[in-house]
Amino acid sequence: MEQTFAKQTEMIREACRYIEENADSPITLAQLSNHLNVSPFHFQRAFKREMGITPRQYVEIYRHEKLKSNLKLGEAVADATYEAGFGSSSRVYENAGMRLGMTPARYRKGGEGVKISYTIANSPLGLLLLAATAQGICVASFGEDEQSLEAALRKEYPNAILQRDEANLHEWIKLILEHLKGKTPKLDLPLAVSFTPFQGKVWEKLREIPYGSSCSYREVARAVGNSKAARAVARACASNPVALLIPCHRVVRGNGELGGYRWGLERKRTLLEREQENINVAEKAV
Repeated sequence: MEQTFAKQTEMIREACRYIEENADSPITLAQLSNHLNVSPFHFQRAFKREMGITPRQYVEIYRHEKLKSNLKLGEAVADATYEAGFGSSSRVYENAGMRLGMTPARYRKGGEGVKISYTIANSPLGLLLLAATAQGICVASFGEDEQSLEAALRKEYPNAILQRDEANLHEWIKLILEHLKGKTPKLDLPLAVSFTPFQGKVWEKLREIPYGSSCSYREVARAVGNSKAARAVARACASNPVALLIPCHRVVRGNGELGGYRWGLERKRTLLEREQENINVAEKAV
């Protein structure tokens, strides 16, 4: 059994390597399965079980990540587009809003010209940075000091127009702080985040987990159609850029252990305990 598992893992690694080396050309399922000397059906099923996404989705994700990397290195948009494996630049611009949060030309320049307002407020879990574009919230992050939080925001958007703006973000901050006190159990604020197809599925499911509840990584994997993708779900949770708004803290291990949390396990434990306490208080008051 262990040998079979090891062979399958090695096959998937080889498939990923092949995709990454040939992403600038069309890649079909038949081409991949022929390269690995397995049936298309067996390969597709094994790949999705291991990675949590299909080979086609992996190709798409890799091309977008390569595009983002090339643009950050300063390549011209047309060159970066074709080098990443896209047949035309129009395909990139059509999906840029979801993938990059801005057009490729702006991403290449580190978000140049994009206005991002942000504010930092005290919360029961430490300092909370909230940042937003005109489309919605792009960052909600906990930290210990303002300098570190601002530095992380600048690293993600080095050439964007970052403007501290307590006034315009006041209402959203107020709602989030009320949420932490149990007064606004469901946060339904506009988001402007980038995501892969798999991350999008996971994050949507996380937003459906009721306040005061939790579920396991495997349960989320099952909910998005692949019960074997628990590790991929954990990675999607770890890459969530908006704390609380996408409640990844409500996902724990199957044995009840906390698992991981981007903003620290103590914050995760506190969030889960506070939510349960607030639910209990609300039920007693009825």
